Amino acid sequence: MGLFDGIRTLLNVRVERARGQRGPKPRLGAKIQLGDVRISVQSGLTDDMWGWLQEQGWREITRRPDRRHYRDVPPSMVTKLFDAPPGDRLELMKDAMFAAVAKPLASLDRRR
Repeated sequence: MGLFDGIRTLLNVRVERARGQRGPKPRLGAKIQLGDVRISVQSGLTDDMWGWLQEQGWREITRRPDRRHYRDVPPSMVTKLFDAPPGDRLELMKDAMFAAVAKPLASLDRRR
């Protein structure tokens, strides 16, 4: 964290980004996010499922470089979510978001 970044945090200057606009279905391997949770798009994402995810607030990550820290949903949970019947989606999405884990930041130890 840089000096100015820390000052912005201390002074509570942070501003929540507005939710992106709805867009076309993302390509295979793209990343989508809701808050601090991220999913890597796998095969099986139908147009209907993408529409439902957008209704829930999911959007494709298009900012480059994206320096935010996310918790990633395990691929097995993504598969279950994408294959679920419409009536089970909300419960499985809650489970997937609960199962999301943060990737460790790269080590800054250069003594190796």
